[in-house]
Amino acid sequence: MMKSRNDGEKGQPFSTTTLSPSFIPLGLTMLFPALPPQSMDYFEKLYYRQGYRRIAGVDEAGRGPLAGPVVAAAVILPEGGIGQPLFDSKQIPSRKREALYQVILSKALGVGIGIIYQEEIDRFNIFRATLKAMVLAIENLSTPPDFVLIDGNQPIPFPLPQKPICQGDRICNSIAAASIVAKVTRDRIMIEFHDRFPQYNFAKHKGYGTQEHRKAIQTFGVCDLHRKTFKGVKEYL
Repeated sequence: MMKSRNDGEKGQPFSTTTLSPSFIPLGLTMLFPALPPQSMDYFEKLYYRQGYRRIAGVDEAGRGPLAGPVVAAAVILPEGGIGQPLFDSKQIPSRKREALYQVILSKALGVGIGIIYQEEIDRFNIFRATLKAMVLAIENLSTPPDFVLIDGNQPIPFPLPQKPICQGDRICNSIAAASIVAKVTRDRIMIEFHDRFPQYNFAKHKGYGTQEHRKAIQTFGVCDLHRKTFKGVKEYL
């Protein structure tokens, strides 16, 4: 989920829509199980009824790690979905996630990827870098969308109608698909970097601040892949 760390990012040229009052947040269904669960295609159906046809879900992977890029994905699913249930990529076992990734690539109407590496993250901060990755993902779609569903509570600076959805990867098919594509893409990037920097074991923790990773930084110092403005890294420069 994406939250703003800079109130100065307001006033961009994009439009947002208002959520239907009939929407029941996922958290309420957890607190009150008697409430009916929200369908994962609720948001897509809501905006299909408003006349939109190419609805892209957008999500990111890699905001929190100490090393490596932030990766965003934009996915336009067919109106009937892909025939398999989707959910937040972090809650899916890696083998199942890889299988869903292949199905999404084969059945989606469009998939776009945006990657911002650690140099730009350090230059602009992670919030702005994430927004830029999301914009790049939308721009890299082979089929241009007419509406965007975004994981998080912030709109993105892109001139299309859009709806930010908190915990969107848990309650919206298109965003869940983007979550899976973004995570698998980023994991593969970090596995490739493992060969270059084996002492950090990036293949295991993917750059996140695990105890093993922090100990490796203390032992071996900082490498080119590390985010040098992040706590846990900058202390060892």
